[in-house]
This record gives sequence, structure tokens and C-alpha cells, in this order.
Amino acid sequence: MIRKEALESVKANVENENLIKHMLATEAIMRALARRLGEDEEEWGLTGLLHDIDMELSEGDMATHSKLGADLVLELGASEAMAHAILCHNGAHGIPRETKLDKALFCADPLTGLIIAAALVRPDKKLAGVEAKSLGKKFKEKSFAAGANREQISQCSEIGFELDDFLQLGLEAMQEIAASLGL
Repeated sequence: MIRKEALESVKANVENENLIKHMLATEAIMRALARRLGEDEEEWGLTGLLHDIDMELSEGDMATHSKLGADLVLELGASEAMAHAILCHNGAHGIPRETKLDKALFCADPLTGLIIAAALVRPDKKLAGVEAKSLGKKFKEKSFAAGANREQISQCSEIGFELDDFLQLGLEAMQEIAASLGL
């Protein structure tokens, strides 16, 4: 599987531009995690890019979301490891996260929402001005970006990250692709 084909599949299955941006942001964070952890950057990045490919197909039904996605990415040529990570990133299924890839996707997924919200409350609405320190403060404000599951993000410890370091890595990864995110 190559990225170009994966992105074409995302665009063929997802109409919502914000959802596509979320998937691009997750890809960026997953690539940065792979680099830091000495893992396969392409596999991890593609897993992040494809993780919500079925969100519109499943009409947001969490009982089917990611089951359909895991099957779809296998048909596209993804590895079993990628499909499993996509399947278990949806906690509704109760499937244990076993590998670093599984655990990384699970904690990276909601981080994108926290970072995007931090950019959108800035006057310029740009990622460039967001600092990791302020992101850490926003993380502690439960009402800020309430949909960004803090417990899930905090599970970064399972892949060897302190929270502050994880927030910094995620922010920097998304700042690198800010133009693609419109931020």
C-alpha cells in the first residue's frame, strides 16, 4: 500500500473536510511517534491516515465503526497489524490494544482535537502560535475541547511517553503540516 492510494481511498470514502484533516493530523502524529520509537514510519503513518475511513460509511455508529474500516483497509492492501490497530482504536468493541501500534493510534487519535481546538481559540487561528506549555494547561481544563478524551490521551504512558513530551511531539507534528490542515 502506498500513501497516494491510501489518500485517494480516504477521499473516495470521506466527504467531510474536517474529518479528512483529522485523519491527516493523526497520520502526522503517528509518523512522528514511529520516528521517535524506531518503528515503521510508513505503516504507522498510513494507519493514522486510514483509521476513520469508515466513519461516514458506518454513519457514526460506534458499534460498526472501525469494524468496517478494518475490513476495508485489508482490501486496500493494509497489513493485519494496521487493520487490528484500526479495529481496536474504537474502545466500543472492547478489543484489547496489544501492540505499540495499537496503543499509539488509540492515544494519538483524540490528541488532534485538543491541538486543533487550541489553535482555533487563538486570534490568528494558526498552529504556529500554539505552545506546548499552553497546550498542557488546556489539557487540564476539562471543559476545553471536551470531546478530546483526556484519559485516552494519557495512555501515551503505555508507549513510553510522559504527557508533556507527547503533547509536544503531537503539536510539532501537526505544525509541520499546518498548511494541509488550514491552520
